[in-house]
Amino acid sequence: MSVLFADNLRFFDTTLRDGEQTPGVSLNPEQKFEIASRLSDIGIDVIEAGSAAASDGEREAIRRIAEAGLKAEICTYVRALREDIDYAADLGADSVHLVIPVSDLHITKKLRKNRDQVAAMAYDAVEYAKGRGLIVELSGEDASRADQKFLHEIFSGGVERGADRLCFCDTVGLLTPEKTAEYIPPLSAIAPLSIHCHDDLGFALANTMAALKAGAGCAHVTINGLGERAGNTPFEEVVMALEVLYGYRTRIVEEKIYPLASLVSRHTGVALAVNKAIVGEMAFTHESGIHAHGVMREPSTYESVKPEMVGRKRRIVLGKHSGTASVEAALHEMNYNADEKQVKEIVKRVKQLGDEGKRVTDADLMAVADAVLSIECKPVIKMRQFTATSGSHMIPTASVTLVVNGQEMTGAATGDGPVDAAMEVLRKCVSDVADIRLEEYHVDAISGGTDALVEVTVRLSKDGKIITSRGARTDIIMASVEAMIAGMNRLLRDRT
Repeated sequence: MSVLFADNLRFFDTTLRDGEQTPGVSLNPEQKFEIASRLSDIGIDVIEAGSAAASDGEREAIRRIAEAGLKAEICTYVRALREDIDYAADLGADSVHLVIPVSDLHITKKLRKNRDQVAAMAYDAVEYAKGRGLIVELSGEDASRADQKFLHEIFSGGVERGADRLCFCDTVGLLTPEKTAEYIPPLSAIAPLSIHCHDDLGFALANTMAALKAGAGCAHVTINGLGERAGNTPFEEVVMALEVLYGYRTRIVEEKIYPLASLVSRHTGVALAVNKAIVGEMAFTHESGIHAHGVMREPSTYESVKPEMVGRKRRIVLGKHSGTASVEAALHEMNYNADEKQVKEIVKRVKQLGDEGKRVTDADLMAVADAVLSIECKPVIKMRQFTATSGSHMIPTASVTLVVNGQEMTGAATGDGPVDAAMEVLRKCVSDVADIRLEEYHVDAISGGTDALVEVTVRLSKDGKIITSRGARTDIIMASVEAMIAGMNRLLRDRT
């Protein structure tokens, strides 16, 4: 274990209180209970279940969580008001997070009081809460902008009156690691100290780690970094930073991190940022050919954390940066057997899709592979050029130049639309060689959007023989032509 940190660092989770204050988030009692149960199972020490003064629904949720017999300590947020403290005690909470404004800005502008009045409120609330049998964590709101001498005095006075723990709140994210190293040691000498950071300037994780190194024994966190404005310190990032960067064993059940993050995202309606550390969609996803090749040979080449540690799996996605190795690996997982030439063509098409700004999904790759693998290595028909025109005041027309058995053929045809015209001109061009009929035509958009990859399936017949062929492109006309030519090649190969 690292000597940088205190023994038995603790986690105080405020997802159900500060996290729920994320604009637009509102959890019902059932959702709160499910999240609380999972927080306890993963190893959280203290769960701040909500603010009992907020609503009847909030009180119902707190009571249910408190009565569930969870391993974690159940805490509620309270102001320096006896009514709030009574709610907490009556609902069965183990502790209160008693929050007192300590900066002059908050004291004078928000409360319209002075320091002595705020200190008296804090001391009375601590004594009353202890009288109700509650554990008290006395928290200094906006502590990073407070007079540190006054903060020390109010914390010392609170502990003298029975406060069990203290909390330094960086309410609007103005703390720095340098200031943290200065402020935390004298306060942690008074009583066990927690650090509560907000991420307004992106420093929440850095400041939390600095505070833990400087003597704080508990980190206030939220799942996925939820919270007001830019959010709070993300639980998953603190845990993995401690484990991976500092070698500290946290007692958190790491493999439950991602399932918990997904649950919270689903219940809150706040999607995980795709590039979010640890739990974001792209955290263990690779596209670059160099990276994908390296990580397939040795994961640690491009991964600092093993995805399995946090309940995740590695993903190789395909796009314009993909190389042959990653495409071959993806094809192998899908049970495709492609030769070198076919793999080269599939890679080419994957990169073309990437150049068009498209992210290639598994379904896209399957469509491309199906289309490529249906093309004969020695085709009877090769296409030299193809053109299709259509408009509101013109007849849809398609023209094509093909090489059929080494002989160049050019033709044109009209149709009900550009696709119909394309099908007709291809059929006409080979009519002297064979009577090929289009029995069925089907098209699927593999994914949403106007730039979706289109998979065209055709059923063609010749002399009683029927085959199915596919084409896959972002252009429906080219996908149709590809499917048609691939199918005609298969039907004509017996003639070569």
